[in-house]
Amino acid sequence: MIRRQTRRLQAVFVLSDVLATWTALVAAYLIRFESAWPIPKGPQPIENYLQLLPALTVLWPVTFYFHRLYQLRRDRSAIDEALAIVVAVSLGTLLLVGILSFWRAYSFSRPLLLLFLVLDILLVSLGRFGIWKYLETIRKAGVGLRRALVVGAGTAGRAVVEKLLDHPATGLLPVGFADDDPGKAADGFRGVPVLGTTAQVRELLAAHEIDTVFLALPVEAYRTMLAILKEVGNEMVDVRVVPDLFQYVTFRAGVEDFDGLPVINLTQRPLEGWDSLVKRTMDIALSAAGLVVLALLVPLVAVALWLEDRGPVFYTQERMGLDGRLFRILKFRSMRVGAEDETGAVWARRDDPRKTRVGSFLRRSSLDELPQLVNVLKGDMSLVGPRPERPEFVREFKEKVPQYMLRHRVRAGITGWAQVHGWRGDTSLSKRIEYDLYYIENWSLALDLKILWLTLTRSFRDQNAY
Repeated sequence: MIRRQTRRLQAVFVLSDVLATWTALVAAYLIRFESAWPIPKGPQPIENYLQLLPALTVLWPVTFYFHRLYQLRRDRSAIDEALAIVVAVSLGTLLLVGILSFWRAYSFSRPLLLLFLVLDILLVSLGRFGIWKYLETIRKAGVGLRRALVVGAGTAGRAVVEKLLDHPATGLLPVGFADDDPGKAADGFRGVPVLGTTAQVRELLAAHEIDTVFLALPVEAYRTMLAILKEVGNEMVDVRVVPDLFQYVTFRAGVEDFDGLPVINLTQRPLEGWDSLVKRTMDIALSAAGLVVLALLVPLVAVALWLEDRGPVFYTQERMGLDGRLFRILKFRSMRVGAEDETGAVWARRDDPRKTRVGSFLRRSSLDELPQLVNVLKGDMSLVGPRPERPEFVREFKEKVPQYMLRHRVRAGITGWAQVHGWRGDTSLSKRIEYDLYYIENWSLALDLKILWLTLTRSFRDQNAY
């Protein structure tokens, strides 16, 4: 039932996106050729553009799908969804222009296509916003809600309730828990009470008109789970089992079919397939463009460093990246030559006496990181990701910080979600890991672009850049 409801909702969004895109194309035509806009070569027949509708009907849903716009997550903010729409519509329009370049039957107006791009972003965003607001309104009014009972008020059960409460558009309302722990009976969670024990599940179904049961019991309650499954198996309710494996789960756990046997993969890589290709393509394109700008900056930095202490321009250092592989990171030199011969590997601090005057400026402005565009182009790093650490620090941190090594399941980055929120330099390591893991779990191309924008706007006034 949950899957069926999700598919229906996804179909509504697909229909809304396609209708908005059709409307944007027709509106762009009317503005371009039916308004007072000058037309040097005369108007084109609307039939030329109506022939594009079948292509849009296929191309747009596919593009939106690969940008996760049909993964109906309400934890994504309106801004993040709007950014994802901008990226998806822009890519779809570029693909459409590429297709039209091979279609010589008609010539198409470039101003019209640009106008279509803007209108489509606006109309698709309005359509999606309207659907979400409508769903939230009717769900709050109690229309179409399905009542859910969560068996188990532990970690897994509370996670289920949290997801259901945070995603009202799913139409599932958590009515209560069933749990045998007397200490939990008086507490509940987020206003959801404990209604009874696991032995009373069958009675609770009838008393509270339950439609869906979530079994979220701990592993040691395996026999209890089997008894409940046997008891509710003949009832007209949907039953969902939530494995209590949260302490072992790394990022998105996935169910795999092993010759008919369902197997839960707890170590699934967060960026694979299309996602990995899209991210790597952006890295190559933007790092190549950035290196052109860097080529203009290198002579200025080289002269400044040479005038101060006659030392080299660049500095390399061993860091740990994707899958724990070591690589040499490239930076503008910011310390005295041979500074670490005296101190060894130490954590950067604000009043580091090893820094040169030019180096202090480079660090405060984060310009010392720009040569890492070479590492990005080589594939050692990405533009956005967790910052790479030295192997000496990694060996120390992985023993002290739970899940620290999970950050090495993606490429390290020049900038990251933690850095744009001020968690860099001598700041809380646990908070930095928390932000890094959030980024990996919630990656999207729109999030990468948001981080790059925040980096450009905040890098010159970051108090923790030293």
